[in-house]
Amino acid sequence: MTDNMGLAPERSDREALLRYQTASLQRVSRTFALTIPCLPAGLQEAVGNGYLLCRIADTIEDDPLLDGEEKAHWQKVFLQVLRREVPAAEFAAGFGARMATEMPAGEHDLIAHSAEVVALTHSFNAIQQAALIRCVEIMGEGMAEYQRRASRAGLIDQADMDRYCYVVAGVVGEMLTTLFLEHEPRMRDGGAPLEALAVSFGQGLQMTNILKDLWTDWERGVLWLPRDRLQAHGLEPEALQPGMRDPRFQGFLQEMLALAAQHLRDALTFTLQIPAEQTGMRDFCLWALAMAVLTLRRIAENPGFRSGAEVKISRDSVRTMILLSRLLHRFDPLLDLAFRVATKPLPRAPL
Repeated sequence: MTDNMGLAPERSDREALLRYQTASLQRVSRTFALTIPCLPAGLQEAVGNGYLLCRIADTIEDDPLLDGEEKAHWQKVFLQVLRREVPAAEFAAGFGARMATEMPAGEHDLIAHSAEVVALTHSFNAIQQAALIRCVEIMGEGMAEYQRRASRAGLIDQADMDRYCYVVAGVVGEMLTTLFLEHEPRMRDGGAPLEALAVSFGQGLQMTNILKDLWTDWERGVLWLPRDRLQAHGLEPEALQPGMRDPRFQGFLQEMLALAAQHLRDALTFTLQIPAEQTGMRDFCLWALAMAVLTLRRIAENPGFRSGAEVKISRDSVRTMILLSRLLHRFDPLLDLAFRVATKPLPRAPL
């Protein structure tokens, strides 16, 4: 195989790179290892690669031993690798030597094989490469900024939270939109603002993760919720504690659940722009959407939860969701009805 600063890989090399990508997805994300294979050939490979690139950026930010400046440095180096300005092997060796040993084994393996991941990136067409690199650039710079600011004081306001959700998830929605349209241009035929819907889709998923991981993040000294909305309910961030049932916090939580559900409504609108016969593309979106809705419902049912494990959806729920998706994925009215039924227990945002 060639380094990322050499020529594109030969066919036999590319097949080996794809085999590594598939194996790595299994190690670092059970969710995406489940959903990415739904996608049609050609799109599946680019989306899987995009996920691994984002995971490398996440790994840099998640390392508990690196300070903000060093994380920003490695994000910059990784972007230079993608731009063919620095050899991937140099990044893999340098950052790999700095990684905390307690980081997951799958992520250590991913960093060690980052040259293979990037070599596959450089085998895609110009549109796909540009979408992937843009996503990593915005995500890496944005995460570095927010990690420097991370504390239990929370984010400044709702606009700040929206921006945070954009750099860690909304930009992924934009990347997926570019890749989806390159594969299936008919998505434009519905006239919907796909890029805006995709950003909202990403925010719905990210807000779900923020709420689910609220107390795990809190224990490590981080709060990703908007301080102004807490204060509007008569609370200061410092007053929060796991399992709290204070009516003021419960009111705030209801507001966040309603906002997340509203973004997930946009996720359904985005999904319905995919032509009905592209069932794999629809399933990819529907499964992520459905798991987020089920998680929000679990939080709504148990608002005094103390950890993400208490609101984790069951494997039986996932299996049922997959079955329903496969039964309904061609039928827009039935998908709309299923969404309305599934979100009925959730609070509604005021008009």
